[in-house]
Amino acid sequence: MWILILKWVVFALIISFVGWLTPGLEIDGFLTAMIAAVVITLINAFIKPVIMLLTLPINIFTLGIFTLVINALLFMFAAYLVPGIELEGFWSALIASILISIFSVILSIFKSK
Repeated sequence: MWILILKWVVFALIISFVGWLTPGLEIDGFLTAMIAAVVITLINAFIKPVIMLLTLPINIFTLGIFTLVINALLFMFAAYLVPGIELEGFWSALIASILISIFSVILSIFKSK
């Protein structure tokens, strides 16, 4: 149970840090980042697999690069759902989704050791 809460807090910290780094992305506070962490996790668990399956031909044709577009669009959807997140456009969402992915991979590398 405590591990789940710790992962939630760390993911919210990552989202806050990405909001600070990314131009065009404003996150009101840590509570907003906590809510965004839950929303992004739910979107990635339930909506993303369906979209990935539906866009499989495009993804194969682009050798997986289209996944970046899907991640950016899902991040835009999460920003739309969570009050307190201001996102200027697609390019800000793309940069934010790439940064969140990079920091999540780094976190998972340190977690496995």
